[in-house]
Amino acid sequence: MSILDLARPDIRALAPYSSARMEAQGGTVLLNANESSRPPNIPGGEGLNRYPDPQPRGLVETLAELYGTAGDRVLVTRGSDESIDLLVRAFCRAGESAVLISPPTFGMYAVCARIQGAAVIESPLSRHGVLDIDALLAAVTRATRIVFVCTPNNPTGNLVDRDDLERIAKALEGRALLVIDEAYAEYSGLASAASLIDTYDNVAVLRTLSKAWSLAGARVGTCIARSEVIGLLRRIIPPYPLPSPCVDAAMGALSYEGRRVQRHHLHEILNERARMFVALQALPGVREVMPSHANFLAVRFDDAAGTYRRLLAAGVVVRDVSRYAGLEDALRITIGTGNENDRVLAVLRAGAPA
Repeated sequence: MSILDLARPDIRALAPYSSARMEAQGGTVLLNANESSRPPNIPGGEGLNRYPDPQPRGLVETLAELYGTAGDRVLVTRGSDESIDLLVRAFCRAGESAVLISPPTFGMYAVCARIQGAAVIESPLSRHGVLDIDALLAAVTRATRIVFVCTPNNPTGNLVDRDDLERIAKALEGRALLVIDEAYAEYSGLASAASLIDTYDNVAVLRTLSKAWSLAGARVGTCIARSEVIGLLRRIIPPYPLPSPCVDAAMGALSYEGRRVQRHHLHEILNERARMFVALQALPGVREVMPSHANFLAVRFDDAAGTYRRLLAAGVVVRDVSRYAGLEDALRITIGTGNENDRVLAVLRAGAPA
């Protein structure tokens, strides 16, 4: 059974939109896309009058090299959000299909499913952020088309072991697509699960340049999957998803110098994460600092709401994750610069009871 047998038949049969850039390449007089023949009169506007390449070859090949995969297994998207949306639309039929998530986790899995009219099945993490593999597999139904696993998980920061991921992939063969979200993988120091795709055609891996590569504003994500899955997603992705300035920013960040700087920044963040993990545990009012393999810490407080307000009043914005089941007493604190982290600690110390 092919993974495409689980996809929507109407999407498989869909004739994709053929953009002007895809139909004809190599010409010098471009009169086929109804673009302006003149660039805008703005700084850096040269070339912006032309539509960008839908999937720039240089960027695709660079990302394939970065993630240790082949170019025909790569789709570049507007952040991971677009990859999630495309996968749900390709594999889930409204009113018939379901996705399975393990809350507390990234909220866009459920949002994209509900927009598509798919049901959302939950197999919650433990209070300590541990994924129960047996419970997850038991929750899979005949309607389940996608199982989302985020590792490191947002907002808890925990990892799912590679052997567990392979166990899930094997159990889901012929039943559902396993989507492994590795948005924070660089902070874990572990190898990507993308190599599972060699063995299992029902695995897709999501990566992004938004976090460890400092390009949240550029919105450059990657879906890695078998070429037949990538081909399916290309049928429904908008014709020009990647603005030219964003492509240029990505190529700059992934250059030799860009990678050197990224390694330095990553080292700083990991050191600061270790420092904040210890310092926060020592503060009165802190119940628990959850171990994290990402660039944030989920912290349980005696008074999470009051702590949030106190930080905000001091100009420090953290994420209130108390709406998530199991995190009713928690805030998520991103690891900032040394000075920013010192500010967080100073505010918390100043507000601690005498």
